[in-house]
Amino acid sequence: MTSNREIHLASRPAGWPTEENFRFVETDVPTPGPGQIVVRNQYMSVDPYMRGRMNDVKSYVPPFALDAPLDGAAVGEVVASEAADVHVGDTVLHGLGWREYALLDATAARPVDASLAPVSAYLGVLGMPGLTAYAGLLEVASMKPGETVFVSAAAGSVGSLVGQIAKLKGAGRVIGSAGSPAKVERLRALGFDAAFDYHDGPVRESLRAAAPDGVDVYFDNVGGDHLEAAISAMNLHGRVAICGMIAQYNATEPPAAPRNLALVIGKRLTLRGFLVNDHGDVRQAFLRDVAGWLRDGSLTYDETIVDGIENAPSAFLGLLRGENLGKMLVRV
Repeated sequence: MTSNREIHLASRPAGWPTEENFRFVETDVPTPGPGQIVVRNQYMSVDPYMRGRMNDVKSYVPPFALDAPLDGAAVGEVVASEAADVHVGDTVLHGLGWREYALLDATAARPVDASLAPVSAYLGVLGMPGLTAYAGLLEVASMKPGETVFVSAAAGSVGSLVGQIAKLKGAGRVIGSAGSPAKVERLRALGFDAAFDYHDGPVRESLRAAAPDGVDVYFDNVGGDHLEAAISAMNLHGRVAICGMIAQYNATEPPAAPRNLALVIGKRLTLRGFLVNDHGDVRQAFLRDVAGWLRDGSLTYDETIVDGIENAPSAFLGLLRGENLGKMLVRV
């Protein structure tokens, strides 16, 4: 192959992104220099955090550049190598998705064990979403056996793992919210003790019915009315691990909720935002535990796969609309 297909950011979205914010570009397949490799991507990830990088604002990660390929986690096969320790045919995880062929320094790639799980799992349950769920629940929120855990966007790649890990680590009750009846049924099949569709009524009322004795830990992927409802339901000394606030990523007006932050004082709550990159110290424990749970069947995961690099923008837009069950991936 001599042609390399890429997805570039054509313009910065105002509010909800559209297909017009992306551009499909063909370039030449790159040639590696000393210490470099070329990877033919097999799967690439689309993730909610990418929406923030489309804005030209200062954040914890630089914004995407206009008229250049976007990037993000990808896994693929090494097809050319000028690095002594990485060989043609190796499968690696790296950060240059949104393209068919990626040129990178060999030190920026991590080998993956395809015998442990399908390679796509390293973008989900064995990758960043899995570590986010594990570290956020156990390190950031310090969940203890017997506690009640509430998870928003619970049918997504992170939330579905948070609920299962909570049960495996001894939570007394696990509750999830999701955006459709089918997703609610899936949460029940995954072992959630209660689940509700947030379209069915006020989140505060649904959560009160699902957690009559209150909530000790809230894993927040949504923000907005979900965070407000969780604060109202929290028990004394409850903890909130704030992973994401997808409800306001495309908002053009300030959020209407939460409006009850004064309750944080009397309830002595802890609200803590976190980034998965700050928790690399638990990666080995995470891989040991999750690999074991996958082997014995006590943990399962879902993937929604869209075929074709040219369909990566529609996969990303579908993710923002909640069209995925589990991890949203593009099979390049």
